[in-house]
Amino acid sequence: MQPRPRVQSMDFRREEVSYIMQRWRAGDSCSLVGVGSVGKSNLLQHLSNSETHKHYLGIEKPDLFKAIIIDPNLMAALPHAGDNLEQIQCWAGYELMMHRLYMAFYPFDILGEEDAQRFYNTYIAFQDGSNPLYAYMGLRYFELGLDYFLRRGVRLVFMFDEFEEMMKNLPVKFFQTLRGIRDTNKRQISYLTFTRAPLPTLVDQFNISMLGIEPFTELFTDNLLFVGPYNEVDGLNMVENLMSRNQKNYPEHTVKFLLWATGRYAGLIRSAFRVVETIGPIDSNSTLNDETARRLAAKRPVREECRTIWTSLTPAEHHVLKATARIVSFESSPETDHAVSLLVQKKLLHADRLHQTLEIQPPVFRAYVFSNPEIDID
Repeated sequence: MQPRPRVQSMDFRREEVSYIMQRWRAGDSCSLVGVGSVGKSNLLQHLSNSETHKHYLGIEKPDLFKAIIIDPNLMAALPHAGDNLEQIQCWAGYELMMHRLYMAFYPFDILGEEDAQRFYNTYIAFQDGSNPLYAYMGLRYFELGLDYFLRRGVRLVFMFDEFEEMMKNLPVKFFQTLRGIRDTNKRQISYLTFTRAPLPTLVDQFNISMLGIEPFTELFTDNLLFVGPYNEVDGLNMVENLMSRNQKNYPEHTVKFLLWATGRYAGLIRSAFRVVETIGPIDSNSTLNDETARRLAAKRPVREECRTIWTSLTPAEHHVLKATARIVSFESSPETDHAVSLLVQKKLLHADRLHQTLEIQPPVFRAYVFSNPEIDID
């Protein structure tokens, strides 16, 4: 049995969670954008917690509202050629959503004994490969499975983690049908996507038909939220939790340095915490010191976490960051101007409008970029 995820306080990610819950209250869908290392898993787990729904939405009965995480890493291997290819690929997407629906409500107490059995039979029929029409019928079985819960007033949010993988591997028809399901059940079904770039950027990057996928992506047009690093309270809570779990008790200067150097990015905090003792003593003079941050950024766990952030960015964003670090000359274009805007919103670039300067954030990532990310330094 897997360990249960750590439960966060109700103040965790308060700004972001408040915004998302307002959108869910209105029955809207949300698009979240955040780079690698931002602490995505903790946020999604918090959003799926029934106590969070009770705190923000006043929902007392957990089965009446479910926010279900859809992880594409759990999707079965997809064929890339053969008969009925598009139907089978769509079926794989519905199968993942149907299975997570099954897991979210098991043992189906809200349905009562008879409908619980009917839902179970639908779930089994959905996966009956002996039926020559199973791939074509996937959508219908999925709709039928949903209906057992929707008829009882249940509200559902399907939260798509690493949504890029679904965009790359599933046909446009799949997303069109998701839009259709939502339109049929406007007040009861919503979607949330978590990606490393805005959806229009990914549509262009993956050469997806904008005309085909637009009915789905327009659900998120007015509800885009960039998820940045932790605020000061959440960052401090994470460091204190790491100290408690690892029987450490770092002095105030070390804690302050960790939060400053990592910019309070969850992944960077975690990796820096593992090696902070190896960079020498940290006193009041080194708390906000770039040289100390460079020593920390040179450590393998921190560098690997910085690489995670780097690989989550687009080529245009890479160009802007390397130009800011004076590794390459800056070439202005609509694409790089857009990249600057995205990096600022992702909290990886600070724009000083008064002095017309750009600074890479946080300090350990700045040191990583200045070392030239294209070179793998041991």
